[in-house]
Amino acid sequence: MDLSQNVKAVRERIAAAAAAAGRRPEEVALCAATKTQANESIRAAIAAGIQVCGENRVQELSAHLESNAYVGARVHFIGRLQTNKVRQVVGRVDLIQSVDSPRLLQAVEAQAGKLGVVQDILLEVNIAGEESKGGCAPADLPWLAEEAQKAAHIRLRGLMAIPPISTVPGANRKYFSEIRNLFVDIMKKMSDNQSVIDCLSMGMSADFEDAIAEGATLVRVGTALFGPRPPMGTPR
Repeated sequence: MDLSQNVKAVRERIAAAAAAAGRRPEEVALCAATKTQANESIRAAIAAGIQVCGENRVQELSAHLESNAYVGARVHFIGRLQTNKVRQVVGRVDLIQSVDSPRLLQAVEAQAGKLGVVQDILLEVNIAGEESKGGCAPADLPWLAEEAQKAAHIRLRGLMAIPPISTVPGANRKYFSEIRNLFVDIMKKMSDNQSVIDCLSMGMSADFEDAIAEGATLVRVGTALFGPRPPMGTPR
């Protein structure tokens, strides 16, 4: 695997998708989904130009931070976050993309307050109502966004969503469009100085071009960069 070539190829695909949508490539950030990747792979990705790494598991996040694997890149937490692990994430990452409930929002606020920091977050929306996935219901989003707006140690940056897995090209565009509409609505409602609503995180290796066509400002790409994921427990 030539990681530098993969990074180049993905960036070219992002640029082409942006151009096709009448957008500029720099409007779309690339987040490398580093789930199960070894320290060496993460460092190689950063050396190849990756500027944002997204981690799914708290244990892996902590191990990579302790090994200084993310040096040179910003770090996002993109997986489901349990309230009892909030203290291991808040203040250690640039952005938490997966806040999806009042309880988790309160836990993040409390930990950020203890640390004296303001934690950037995205609200995750379960756009298709899948029981197996995290995310708040679209109907609950306005209220949750208002709660985030009230929090003194949280800065709401936007929304994140993971549509259903599909092998049919274009099948997820309707979900991406729905999320985009919610994103625009939230931007209009958040008028305070603390919220900076500028991030719409959607699209992964199989569908990020469609996400860009519908307005994504950040795509989370793993397989297209690193190839098939190694099994859990692979020595690092």
